[in-house]
Amino acid sequence: MSVADIDAVTQAVAPPESMVRLTHVVYGLHAFSAVMGVLGSAFIVTAFLTGWPSIIAVIINYVKRSDTCGTILDSHFGWQIRTFWYAVLWALVGVILVYTVIGALIGVPLLLLLGLWVLYRIARGWITLLNGRPI
Repeated sequence: MSVADIDAVTQAVAPPESMVRLTHVVYGLHAFSAVMGVLGSAFIVTAFLTGWPSIIAVIINYVKRSDTCGTILDSHFGWQIRTFWYAVLWALVGVILVYTVIGALIGVPLLLLLGLWVLYRIARGWITLLNGRPI
């Protein structure tokens, strides 16, 4: 594959400015939920998964995803959706482990690490969007 082919493959249609703003709003909603977990009495991950802002953000992701096809925003919407659902999966594993004697030693650290992972994913995605690149 030549350099010209790679450039042709990676070229994406410029997204409408309104969709770029919406993607920033979605990252902001996810970040707001996660920060509430840091500032409140909840784990970051539980605030992220159960907070209305994150739930609204994921709904926006699914409703508007078709509008992002062929743009760099498609990768961001996929990133946000995967972050949410992987967090759901690992939070369920962590919660189940918390309720077992041995698992509590693993479950609580798992939930704490999962919260840090969620913060990382939000920050990395948002910074990449600010740089105008796909994630």
